[in-house]
Amino acid sequence: MLELAQDVVGRLGRGEAFALATVTAIRGSAPLPVGTSMLVDASGRVAGSVSGGCVEGAVFELCALALEEDSAHVERFGIDDETAFAVGLSCGGELDVFVQPFPSGAGADAAGEPFRRALAGSDAGVAVVVAGPAGLVGRVLPAGADDALTDAELDAAGLDGVRAERVQAEVDRAAASGRTGMVDVDCGEAVLRLFVESRLAPPRLLVYGAIAFGDALAAAAKPLGYRVTVCDHRPAFATPERFPHADEVVVARPAEHLARTATDERTVVVVLGHDARTDVPVLAAALERPVAFVGALGSRRTHDERMRLLRDVGVGDAALSSLHSPIGLDLGAATPAETALSILAEVVAARTGASGRPLRETTGPIHRTVPGTDAVVRSAPTAPAAH
Repeated sequence: MLELAQDVVGRLGRGEAFALATVTAIRGSAPLPVGTSMLVDASGRVAGSVSGGCVEGAVFELCALALEEDSAHVERFGIDDETAFAVGLSCGGELDVFVQPFPSGAGADAAGEPFRRALAGSDAGVAVVVAGPAGLVGRVLPAGADDALTDAELDAAGLDGVRAERVQAEVDRAAASGRTGMVDVDCGEAVLRLFVESRLAPPRLLVYGAIAFGDALAAAAKPLGYRVTVCDHRPAFATPERFPHADEVVVARPAEHLARTATDERTVVVVLGHDARTDVPVLAAALERPVAFVGALGSRRTHDERMRLLRDVGVGDAALSSLHSPIGLDLGAATPAETALSILAEVVAARTGASGRPLRETTGPIHRTVPGTDAVVRSAPTAPAAH
């Protein structure tokens, strides 16, 4: 849903009706991940995709029907279903697609808030009720909202075993974790099933070394969702003009910049310099942090010398084993763009735990579930509050 933030915010702002179809569950192989959406507006214009082309025609018709009937529902597509096969789902997997209408002017401010946050690059989370009492199915529950759902609405729907505050807490908890998937809220004799999608602020790519490869790396990393910083201690080289694709260009000694920079488990650190006096201190500091990836460019001779110097400054074998050096997959890269592709291919493989081998040399599903998606969290019931 949130990947279509610009399309959703624009249409809500203009008061245009549209329907949103979202992949809420995947079994087996599927070309696109859980949370992927397709938008169809009242004029028949389309944004996004739910299957890379397999079932788009059928989903388009479902969106048109949802707008016409002002109703939300789930449709399952699978290779064994005659209707699904007829529309082209041939990848061997099974998709659950939830289709919900957004009538013009219907709660635009509340429904649009998580999309506006995602568009601004902030942490964002949104839930939608995909199963439960008919009056609640399709309800959008933004993370952090105070009044997206009320106790009176839950009571009217026959869910007097749960309070709105608890439902919202489940949404907020899932969104804060950065996960996307189902959350089941046990309401006593019934279950309220929510699909929660969250998007954290963009992960950071810290590039140390203002060389020609740096801007190619920044340009290639932006479509992958990274916020890119290029840092070098030489003012003549670290300029915005030389790195137009970077979000930030900083003149500072790399180790000093890293020392004052917040990082997390999604941060990628890449050292492109060729000066051990600046490279070794920043690598030693980066290897002490719980970041996603630390890599360094260089020849095998440079790598061997770098490892010796890192040991000399006290970096242990366990930390050194996590250093991706020489950085990049073996693609025969020669140009800056090819080198950037090689580096980012290794970054993605490290994040997903994939081998980086050609698919024709592997077996099993091609599309795998990335940790943090397509899971169901079950919430135990609590005693209803007095009201």
